[in-house]
Amino acid sequence: MTDAPLTLGIDHVGLTVRNLSVTRDFFINVLGWTQVGGRPNYPAAFVSDGHVTLTLWEVKDPENCVEFDRKTNVGLHHLALRVGSKEALDAIFARVSGWPGVVVEFAPENMGEGPKRHTMVYEPGGIRLEFDF
Repeated sequence: MTDAPLTLGIDHVGLTVRNLSVTRDFFINVLGWTQVGGRPNYPAAFVSDGHVTLTLWEVKDPENCVEFDRKTNVGLHHLALRVGSKEALDAIFARVSGWPGVVVEFAPENMGEGPKRHTMVYEPGGIRLEFDF
């Protein structure tokens, strides 16, 4: 067996969302991502910031879906996205926190003693997002 990893990083992350158009529009209109594909019959949309691609899949029955609970469910705890500066983190927070349906868990703050900073929000479809600098 070799000591080198057998993988090359993340190709994409697939997320199940309550409302495909609401979550897709959040990534495109708020974060400036691009839709790079989709499967309307599934339904699914593929969005990217040029560094990572997300596959967004819509649940079949949005009224009866179960919210993720990090203390009782196995699955995605949150998706952390890197930003380039403190100013970019503050700008993203200002845009994201004002978007309809976004729930802010906490505003930008130091991680521990710093200098790393982060913020945590839930996008309108319920996916927990962290933005880090």
